[in-house]
Amino acid sequence: MSASAVFVLDLKGKPLISRNYKGDVSMAEIDHFMPLLMQKEEEGALTPLLTHGKVHFLWIKHANLYLVATTMKNANASLVYSFLYKVVEVFSEYFKELEEESIRDNFVVIYELLDELMDFGFPQTTDSKILQEYITQQGNKLETGKSHVPPTVTNAVSWRSEGIKYKKNEVFIDVIESVNLLVNSNGSVLLSEIVGTIKLKVFLSGMPELRLGLNDRMLFELTGRHKNKSVELEDVKFHQCVRLSRFENDRTISFIPPDGDFELMSYRLNTQVKPLIWIESVIEKFSHSRVEIMVKAKGQFKKQSVANSVEISVPVPSDADSPKFKTSVGSAKYVPEKNIVIWSIKSFPGGKEFLMRAHFGLPSVEKEEVEGRPPIAVRFEIPYFTVSGIQVGRRVGGLHGVRGCS
Repeated sequence: MSASAVFVLDLKGKPLISRNYKGDVSMAEIDHFMPLLMQKEEEGALTPLLTHGKVHFLWIKHANLYLVATTMKNANASLVYSFLYKVVEVFSEYFKELEEESIRDNFVVIYELLDELMDFGFPQTTDSKILQEYITQQGNKLETGKSHVPPTVTNAVSWRSEGIKYKKNEVFIDVIESVNLLVNSNGSVLLSEIVGTIKLKVFLSGMPELRLGLNDRMLFELTGRHKNKSVELEDVKFHQCVRLSRFENDRTISFIPPDGDFELMSYRLNTQVKPLIWIESVIEKFSHSRVEIMVKAKGQFKKQSVANSVEISVPVPSDADSPKFKTSVGSAKYVPEKNIVIWSIKSFPGGKEFLMRAHFGLPSVEKEEVEGRPPIAVRFEIPYFTVSGIQVGRRVGGLHGVRGCS
């Protein structure tokens, strides 16, 4: 079971545009959504699924819009939420910025898109590249009496058009990994996981079939190979072009790729990872006077690698003022609305160590307060470096430009 109707609302809950797919839920039911949301918000019990009588509202918020799906059935919630986020993605591809103004300026195109995105409550054509072949922002200029639906819509390979030609065939692969790490004040790792994606940029002629292999532990166990350099992937999700049966049989990623940029797969690894940038801090608080903060950052990755766009966010007391900073590299700025200091370092080589000192006045402190200290947060990118050690192997075809980023 899926959605009965889909609505796009403004921040006041007024419907901007809607599409009734099944007719089994009154369109007037949406009037109950905003009062119900505000009530749950005041009670501190707001959930992504709200119910009024027999009607369920599955909703997401994007910018200054609410996207809401209604149903009376025991719907597949994961499918509905995936569809709502896909709607955001498709609309953003069409209008660059998805907000109230872009909805009001493109009613005709949006109605056409809603007709193609879902049929009788079930997702249909959700690939923006294919939709853009026959739904354009100049749609009213199309000639009548001719079929403008591209063959890709009815093909088995609906994500790729026929007749694509390039003078030079190339594929670029990016492995991008994010490390979620929580370390306590004693230096012990409390939480450690890696979330990764493999993205491709494809410039290939015709209908090519590609096969990729990973140093996946399950593959190595199937083939009896050495497992020292293998990784154990979890929560693997593939683009629709991947032949899942082939992957389940021999762990080969076999697919006919879409043209241009797309995300081939995402994965997660629960594994112990040492912090790539180690942070030590000393905070001295003087009652009625000031607070002094010293932060030391050390790169614990290979010397030949460089971390870019490093941002170290250090929490400070809410009543701090008169900031003064001294850094051995980069710059520091106070963000009072978030009660943090952001230390920015453009380039951080591996093995290097840097210092930042901050001095704040505390005019309103009358006594020593016992308060929880939020953690120091670190954000950065390391090109050509994967934390997990995942390796993408070529099986068929010439692949150029394999890259990695953490």
